[in-house]
Amino acid sequence: MAQEWNIRPRGHVCGICLQPLEDKKPCVSVLRENAEAYERLDCHPACWREAPRDWQPFSVWEGEYEAPAPVAEKHEPVRKETAENLLRKLIALEDPAMQNVMYVLAIMLERGKQLVERDTKPHESGGLLRVYEHKKSGDTFVVLDPRLRLDQLGEVQQQVVSLLSGTHALSDAQTEPAQTS
Repeated sequence: MAQEWNIRPRGHVCGICLQPLEDKKPCVSVLRENAEAYERLDCHPACWREAPRDWQPFSVWEGEYEAPAPVAEKHEPVRKETAENLLRKLIALEDPAMQNVMYVLAIMLERGKQLVERDTKPHESGGLLRVYEHKKSGDTFVVLDPRLRLDQLGEVQQQVVSLLSGTHALSDAQTEPAQTS
């Protein structure tokens, strides 16, 4: 089974014909599941339709390719943690104890219109795997929806607020007890 949480960046060339994807042109994005991780393939719609394959995609969606914008580096004297930065760090840690926090962060980013939900799949734990795409970067996030109960939300919200505000370091949050659904 593939990892439950990971980020896959958008490709800038067609994964089939290897020609560059064009800004503001249609693009097909595909997630393929293998034993270790999810693989992302971005390609021209015609290439996707015509390419022979002996595998079933985990998730497929169509969109418009956006070329990356030049990044202007900001120099801030005190760096505030953002929900997106925190989500990326937690996903990289692959700590199942933080699944509830990751899910709440993903929902916050979805409501803030930074992430777009592209697909959902049932998970063996009883939750759902939610496939999100970052609107600007095109990165794909696969996050487990642990089906939080109402009585669990208060504690998870406190964890999120303390991590975002900097009152608790990420290493402190890892030592707190895990929230299970």
